[in-house]
Amino acid sequence: MDTKDESQNKAAPEPDMKDFTLGKPALVCRWRLYDQKLPLENRHMRALGARRIQGAPLRGTLLEWAKQHIEWTLEEGSAAHPFGVLMIIVDEEGRAAMTVGPYEPLQETAARELAIRALKSRREFEETAIAPETFWAVRPDGTLILGAGPEERVAGATSLIQDLAQTLGMPVVRMPDLASAYLEGSVDAAEYFLVSDEHGVVPAADATGKTSESFRAGYQKLLDKTRRKKA
Repeated sequence: MDTKDESQNKAAPEPDMKDFTLGKPALVCRWRLYDQKLPLENRHMRALGARRIQGAPLRGTLLEWAKQHIEWTLEEGSAAHPFGVLMIIVDEEGRAAMTVGPYEPLQETAARELAIRALKSRREFEETAIAPETFWAVRPDGTLILGAGPEERVAGATSLIQDLAQTLGMPVVRMPDLASAYLEGSVDAAEYFLVSDEHGVVPAADATGKTSESFRAGYQKLLDKTRRKKA
């Protein structure tokens, strides 16, 4: 990837992206805002730095541009959608744009639907080295299964839940084919949930329980804490 400084200057459009045309998108990040703030900003930026386009890492100039424009977007560009979704789009040439749109919650949250979303996210992992959504399972003995490879870098929201599990002393094992194994009926688990940069923690409507609900509540607590800081 060849991300030129000139490209970075062009990659500074107004939030509606007028007078700016990207090429074919190679990467789209969707990060949930909360009251015009980005609660997981540091985690999201670390994950952005680990992403790849056509096998090459993102240039440092693009990462610096993203950091600067997040600050501007939170102050000005997110006024119309303070609880919306911040999107960073990078094309095949390494040019980028940023915008904010409305948040739309998931309508289908059964375990099967969450697993299908995670499978699509695995395909994004194969292209960009980061999966924005991960499928999780809770075994009857309380062990958590994370749908990711042993050495895989994870997205911002997934890193948060992984760290929270460690803080709570909950064992976590990794299984990259967890979603497909679930769909094949070969997973012995009591609960399932999705962890998403856009949607947070989403317990499966037909297979929820105390563990997945506690993670959902913990994520919401983080959002509420972010809002109180602004007040």
